[in-house]
Amino acid sequence: MPHPMYEKHQAVLQQAVAAIETRAYWSPYAESPRAYGETAMEDGRKAFEAYHDAQFYLDQPGVIARGGAEVSPYGLPLNISYPRCSADALIAAGKAAMPNWVKAGADTRAGVCLEILACLNARSFEMAHAVMHTTGQALMMAFQAAGPHAQDRGLEAVACAWREMKHVPDKALWEKPQGKNPPLKMEKKFTIVPRGVALVIACSTFPTWNGYPGIFASLVTGNAVIVKAHPTVILPLAISVAVARQVLKEAGFDPNLVSLLIDDAAMPVAKEVAMRPEVRLIDYTGGADFGNWLEQNCRHAMVYTEKAGVNCIVVDSIDDYQAMLKNLAFTLSLYSGQMCTTPQTIFVSRAGINTAEGLVSAEQFGRDLANAVSTLLNDPARAVEVLGAIQSPATLARLGAAHDLGEVLRASRSIPHPQWPKAQVRTPLILKVEVVDQHAYMEERFGPISLVVETATTRESLATAERVIREQGALTLSLYASNPLIVEHAEEMALRVGVALSINLTGGVFVNQSAGFSDFHGTGANPAANACLTDSAFVASRFFVVQSRRHVA
Repeated sequence: MPHPMYEKHQAVLQQAVAAIETRAYWSPYAESPRAYGETAMEDGRKAFEAYHDAQFYLDQPGVIARGGAEVSPYGLPLNISYPRCSADALIAAGKAAMPNWVKAGADTRAGVCLEILACLNARSFEMAHAVMHTTGQALMMAFQAAGPHAQDRGLEAVACAWREMKHVPDKALWEKPQGKNPPLKMEKKFTIVPRGVALVIACSTFPTWNGYPGIFASLVTGNAVIVKAHPTVILPLAISVAVARQVLKEAGFDPNLVSLLIDDAAMPVAKEVAMRPEVRLIDYTGGADFGNWLEQNCRHAMVYTEKAGVNCIVVDSIDDYQAMLKNLAFTLSLYSGQMCTTPQTIFVSRAGINTAEGLVSAEQFGRDLANAVSTLLNDPARAVEVLGAIQSPATLARLGAAHDLGEVLRASRSIPHPQWPKAQVRTPLILKVEVVDQHAYMEERFGPISLVVETATTRESLATAERVIREQGALTLSLYASNPLIVEHAEEMALRVGVALSINLTGGVFVNQSAGFSDFHGTGANPAANACLTDSAFVASRFFVVQSRRHVA
């Protein structure tokens, strides 16, 4: 008999599979706040406030202490403590929980995962406040990115993995003709077997959006999952783990299939746990140094990383120059550049930019871009909703030091937040550098820092961008060109270095946005990431197929 949760969500699961095969727009999770009811936002705020000055409850094994020292980038004290559990206990409990989860089969596991996502969706505004006050995202961005958009990515991983598992039949009758003799007959049974305990090492800026693909891809394929939250951003994943554990328990499974692991900067545990032989899957989002260490040292596990990169824009020509400037201004300002997809380095030829109104010099483009950002952020009330708050003191320090890298086209400044006076809000810094100033643009400078690099020609712009991406990696590449030959050259270059290319974005779609069920996030083909969210390779190596066979007389 099918599990009730599979029956409940079967139609959505099949729609998700159809969506990832067509790559057209589809989402079962509404991104409009109105769809959640008139009181949803206020209910979410109250649920979030109930966590303040309290102990977050998780009935996990191996509790040895309590920890957590999250500080809201908006200046709100959280004072939430979480159970600090022994990694030994979480690993042992996860392993013990797996056999019944494996026996349940792919359909049941997918149904339970979709029920978890449905429960998370119902709490999207609670999650929005939790993400806002740990990552610094503005409330509406946190609602969409950490709520429905993150749930899209989780469902996408479930659907992709379920499809791969369903390619393997449960049973087969094998008959081989033997001429005049009776055929050889074998009954064969095929079982999906998980790789082992999975470790998800989450980031500090998009804990759910980047974390859910690995969590749900591993869980639906039969693996137990330990979620290692970033020390400064625990609450969103604690809520996610609590929801998952409750649903698993209600479905008749051991809740220790999903657990939360916390640490602090003084005593980090990620490296130690990642090296445990029981950990066979590792998903990581964060800086390149630790990501490279995981790839090089955790040979016992499948390691999926998304790391730092230098996202580039090449500007050659454009029909609607003002629309391009507006698109770029929003792109550079959104969440203060604290997105792995935000462009950093903008290449423009000294020959100028061909537009419908005539030639625009590289110098004028730099001034126009700075003015476009200033126009966008002219209203402080609007500006803080676009910029959010700076999540990390390291980003503030990086921003302060960056002013010396080149000629300042637009200085970064602080904006007071009308509701949160202690919020660290900063506008983008835009600098002009020469193409010879490689030290300035050949490394990621995470945060609201943009570099306009002048080159001799567009050909040099494309060649330099190619070298940057090949050596440093990138998740996105943007091109503005009305010349079909330039577009063709850029497409060929993007294929060579394995980076997603966006061409002539002048409307309501921005290069730092990635749509679930349609866009592949990352390629695994350049140093910015060794995996893609979400393709077959991201899910298929999380399980094995083990067969048994017997002779039939």
